[in-house]
Amino acid sequence: MLIIPAIDLRNGNVVRLFQGNFDKETIFSSQPDEVAIRWQSYGAKFLHIVDLDGARIGKSTNIESIKSIVKAIQIPVELGGGIRTLVDIEKILAMGVNRVILGSAAVQSPVLVREACRLFNERIVVGIDARDGIVATDGWETSGKISAIDLAKKMKGFGIKRIVYTDISRDGTGEGVNISSALELAKATGLKVIVSGGVGNLDDIREIKKHEREGIEGVIIGKALYTNSLDLEAAINIAEKGC
Repeated sequence: MLIIPAIDLRNGNVVRLFQGNFDKETIFSSQPDEVAIRWQSYGAKFLHIVDLDGARIGKSTNIESIKSIVKAIQIPVELGGGIRTLVDIEKILAMGVNRVILGSAAVQSPVLVREACRLFNERIVVGIDARDGIVATDGWETSGKISAIDLAKKMKGFGIKRIVYTDISRDGTGEGVNISSALELAKATGLKVIVSGGVGNLDDIREIKKHEREGIEGVIIGKALYTNSLDLEAAINIAEKGC
C-alpha cells in the first residue's frame, strides 16, 4: 500500500483547509519545495499536490510553486486542481508531473477524460470528492449532482483505472478515513482506489492496510503530517510491512 503525503497550495503557500472550507485555512509553510524534500527524505515514494486556487477558479495558478517542487525531488508527483483542458494536461505532464488528477472536469467535461485517457492512459486519474455520497466540484463549493459510484462507473467506461476518493466531511478533521465508502466504490467498480481525508494517526493506517487486497491502493495524508500527529516513516513502515 502506498503512503502519499499531500501538499495543498494556496497563494504559493503550503496550507490545509478544514472540510474544504477556504475560510478555515492554516498556513504551514511558504516554501513548498522544502516541504516536498522533507517528505521525500522520510521515505515517501509518491507526492500528491493540489492547486487549491486552481480548483476554485478553474485555472492553474500555482505553476511556479509546482515547478519548484518537481525540480527539487526525484519521486513522482501527481497534481490536481484547475486542470480543465488537454492543453493544461499536456503542459503539466511536460513539466515533469507524473499523473494528472481530473476532478471537476470529470463531471463537467467527460469527453475530456475520455480523450485524455486515450492519449495518456494511466497518467490520468479521476479525483472524486464527495459530500454525503454526492460529488462536489469547483473547489468543493458546487454540487456535481451525481453520486460518487455513478461517476466512477462512468469514468471506468472512459478508460480510467484509478480513483482518488475523498470524503469532504472527513477532510482535515483527523477523525479517520471513510473506509466503508471507499470500499463500496472499489467493489462497485473494480477500480484502484486511493483514499483521502481524515487520517489522524497510525491506527488509521493500520485499518486502511487491512483492505489493501480489496482495491485500496494507497492513502493520502495531509494535516496529520503537518501537526505531527502521525509519523510519516512509521506510516510507510506499516503500509509496506504491516507493522
